[in-house]
Amino acid sequence: MGWVSIVRLGLVQSAIGAMVMLATSLLNRVMVVEYALPAALPAGLVAWHYAVQLSRPAWGHGSDKGRRRTPWIVGGMGMLALGSVLAVDTLTLLAARSWSGYALAIGAFAMIGAGVGAAGTSLLALLAAKVDPARRPAAAAITWIMMIAGIVVTAGIAGALIDPFSQGRLALVVGGVALAAFLVSLLAVIGVEGVATPVAEAADAPAPDMRAALVEMWSDAEARRFTVFVFVSMLAYSMQDMILEPFAGLLFGYTPGQSTQLSGVQHGGVLVGMILVGVGASAFGGRSAAGLRRWIFAGCVGSAVALAGLAIGARMGAAWPLAANIALLGFANGVFAVAAIGAMMSLAGAGGARREGIRMGVWGAAQAIAFGLGGLTGAAGVDALRVLIGKTDRAFTLVFAAEALLFLAAAALALRATGPRPAPRLAELAA
Repeated sequence: MGWVSIVRLGLVQSAIGAMVMLATSLLNRVMVVEYALPAALPAGLVAWHYAVQLSRPAWGHGSDKGRRRTPWIVGGMGMLALGSVLAVDTLTLLAARSWSGYALAIGAFAMIGAGVGAAGTSLLALLAAKVDPARRPAAAAITWIMMIAGIVVTAGIAGALIDPFSQGRLALVVGGVALAAFLVSLLAVIGVEGVATPVAEAADAPAPDMRAALVEMWSDAEARRFTVFVFVSMLAYSMQDMILEPFAGLLFGYTPGQSTQLSGVQHGGVLVGMILVGVGASAFGGRSAAGLRRWIFAGCVGSAVALAGLAIGARMGAAWPLAANIALLGFANGVFAVAAIGAMMSLAGAGGARREGIRMGVWGAAQAIAFGLGGLTGAAGVDALRVLIGKTDRAFTLVFAAEALLFLAAAALALRATGPRPAPRLAELAA
C-alpha cells in the first residue's frame, strides 16, 4: 500500500473522529449545561458506547477470516452516522426525563459504539496487513493526524454554526456533519483494498477460530504486557474527556460555541504533538515498538504536568491561562497517542498474517474498557465531590490531580510494556 492509499484511509479516520467528537464532546456539553442534566448521564452513555466496543475482537476476527475488510469499514461508518443523528434527536426527551428518551439514547450510543468498533478495527487491521513494516509507524501517524485534523475542523465549524444555540440548529449541524463524514469515508475507501485482493495472501494459513486466536495472542508475553499498558494509559487519557467542556463552562463561563472551540484548541495541540512524533520517530530511529517508548514516556509525563496545571487553574479561576493549558495538554496527549498507536501497529503486524484484526480488536477492547471507565469515573467523580465538598473548583482539582497520577503510572509502565523482550533465564536455557 502506497502513501496515497494511506492518506485515503486517513480520511476515514477523519470522518470517524468528526462524528465521535459530536457525541463525546459537543452533546456532553449541551446535556450538562444547556439541559441541566447530571454529568453522569452523558458520561454513562459514552461509557455504554465503549462497552459495546468490547465486540472489537469479534469485528477484527471477522475481517481476518473474510477476503475483504472494506465492507466492514463502510457498514460501520453508516451505523456510526445514523447513531450520531439519533443521539441528537433524544435530547428533548432526555430533558423531559422521558423513559423513551433514555431507551432511544441507549440505542443511539450502541450504534455509535458498534460503528466505531467495526470501522475502526477493520481500518487499523487493513493498515497493519497491507502496509510495509517499515512504514507502519508513519502510517499510524498519518492516519491519526488526519483524524485529529478532522476533529479540529469539525469543532471549529460546529462551534461557529451552533451559536446562538437551539435544538433545531444543533440537529442541522450534527446531521450535516454525519452525512458529509459518511460520504467522504465512502469515497475514500473505494478501490483502496482492491477488488479481488484477499485480506492475506492466498498462500498464508487460514485464520484460526476466535478462541484459538485469543489464546495464541495472550500466550505472547510482549502482546500481554502491551495490553496492560494500553488499559492503564487510556484510562488516564480518557478521564478528562467528559469534564473539560463542563469545566470551561462552569468555572470560566464559556458559551457552548466557545467551549466547543476550546476542544478544537486541545485537538490542535494533539495535532502538533503527533506531527512531532511522526517526523522525529522517523528521523531518529523510532520505528519499532521499542524505539517509540521514549516518545510514549515523554508524552505521559507531559500530560501529567498539564493536568496538574488544570488542577491549579480550577482554584485560580479566570486568571488562569486556560487555553494555553489545554493546548499543552493536547500536545502531550498527541505525543503519547501517536507513539502508542505506532507501537500497536508494529506489534499487530508482528503477530503474523491474518492475526492483525484479532490483535487490534483485543487492544481496541482494552482501550474501550479504559475509555468507558475513565469518562464515567471522571464525570461521576466531579458530581460526587461537588456534593460531598460543596465546592465545584475543589472537585475539579481533585479529579485532575488523580488523572495526573495515573499518567505518571502509565509512564512507568511504558518503559517495560514497549521495551525489548527480556533475556531468557539460565534455567530456561538449560531446559
